[in-house]
Amino acid sequence: MRVSTKADYALRGLIEIAGRAEDGPVSAEEIGRQQDIPHGFLQAILADLRRAGVVVSQRGQSGGWRLARDAESITVADVVRAVDGPLVSVYGLRPEAVTYSGSAEVLQHVWIAARASLREVFESVTIAHLVAGALPDAVEELTTDEDAWQPH
Repeated sequence: MRVSTKADYALRGLIEIAGRAEDGPVSAEEIGRQQDIPHGFLQAILADLRRAGVVVSQRGQSGGWRLARDAESITVADVVRAVDGPLVSVYGLRPEAVTYSGSAEVLQHVWIAARASLREVFESVTIAHLVAGALPDAVEELTTDEDAWQPH
C-alpha cells in the first residue's frame, strides 16, 4: 500500500484541528500554514472529510473547521477511506472481488491478508492518539522492530 499525499495531508490537518479543539474552529488558511499544505488541495481534502462526516465547517468571522465527532472515534482508516477509498484494492477492485484461476488463486488470500493487517493498525489508531503522540501499545510495538525502519 502507498500512503497518498491526500491521506497524509488529511491526517495532518485533522491533528491540527483536534489539537486546537478547545480554541474553536480552525481556518483552512491556518491549517495550511501550520502544516505546509497547499490551500486549494486542503480545501478539496476538507470537502471529502466533510462528506464523510469527519469534519464540519462553521461560517462567519470566527468560522473554520472542527471535528464532527470526538477525536477518539475517528480512526486513521476512516480518514484514508474518506479521501482515497478502500484501504486495499487490486486494479480498482476490492480484494474479495478479484478472481484468479489455477495456481494464481492464492494471490487473493495475500490481498485479503494485507487488508486485514492494515485494518489492524489503521482501525486502532485514532486522531486522539495522534494528537497525544501516544500510539496504542500493539502499534507502538510494531515500531520497535529495527527491521520495520529499514527499506526493502
